[in-house]
Amino acid sequence: MKSLFSLAAIPAVVLPLLAGVAGSAEAADYKQEYRLSTNVNEAFPLGRGAQEWARLVTERTDGRINVKWYPGSSLVGGETTREFTALRQGGIDFNVSSVINWSPHVKELNLFLLPFLVPDDKAFDALTSGEVADELFEIVKKRGVVPLAWGENGAREISNSKHEIRTPDDLKGLKFRVVGSPIFNDIYTALGANPTQMTFADAQPALQSGVVDGQENPISLFVGAKMHTLGQKYLTKWNYVNDPLVFAVSAKAWESWSPEDQEIVRQAAQEAARNEIAATRKGVSPGDDALIQQAIGQGVQVTILSDAEKAAFAEATRPVVEKWSRTIGEDLVRKAQQEVAATR
Repeated sequence: MKSLFSLAAIPAVVLPLLAGVAGSAEAADYKQEYRLSTNVNEAFPLGRGAQEWARLVTERTDGRINVKWYPGSSLVGGETTREFTALRQGGIDFNVSSVINWSPHVKELNLFLLPFLVPDDKAFDALTSGEVADELFEIVKKRGVVPLAWGENGAREISNSKHEIRTPDDLKGLKFRVVGSPIFNDIYTALGANPTQMTFADAQPALQSGVVDGQENPISLFVGAKMHTLGQKYLTKWNYVNDPLVFAVSAKAWESWSPEDQEIVRQAAQEAARNEIAATRKGVSPGDDALIQQAIGQGVQVTILSDAEKAAFAEATRPVVEKWSRTIGEDLVRKAQQEVAATR
């Protein structure tokens, strides 16, 4: 039987109206709110990058994808390492997170946590834009998360309340707060320190009370969190780990959007990530040391290690690199080393 309904029989002027109705029906299947989780707020480049991403997506989709930002890892009870699982399960929809917090779930991301692998910004950019980066994103996708862009948390520096750190021996016996990946336990143990894993929220009172002597974080976080008020009098710039961020969405949310909206979300992530990287490097780059000077102005003694001094730390932590290369995958580590070497 011939259909009574034919597009050919519909006046051309009506077709755009029908397309609008179809688009509205599709948008009606979207959630009223999509939740973006981060561990920090707008005082830090990571938080501002997430805030920008949420705004761009909401604006450019005309509210079809309405993103609300929840800092402080409040959607996962303050446990930042739980964000990846929540993202996989669809409990959160968007996430901007350090690979440190994802590394317990994706062992290959520990690559970026190998001590002294990434000496500078040029090496970091090579690693997050080449074959290694593509391979890591494919691994993450297989876990039910859609990574869209690399950001940067910055080189992680070391501070303490006791004395200047210039050689590996200077760490011996000091108690350090470290973050969630077990590799940090191995690094600080290899240097003769006593590492203790705890959340950033727990670290602040622990530093203030002297339960731990020191911590490691990017200088932007050191200054933003007013670490000088927590007894952190000595800061050493040693660039032992440069900490990438990932801008990502839940596969469940991603698959529910139209291809056009997916592309909007992707481009917004890449734009916000570029701006976030620029903000992270501001004040701690050659020719712009404003954040370092701010720390000095707060009464902090800042020590900047030479390449030879860093080499002593790299040698002391070589067994950690060898151990974790087996966990990460020796081929992947070798590719990363080659990409870094190509920038020298």
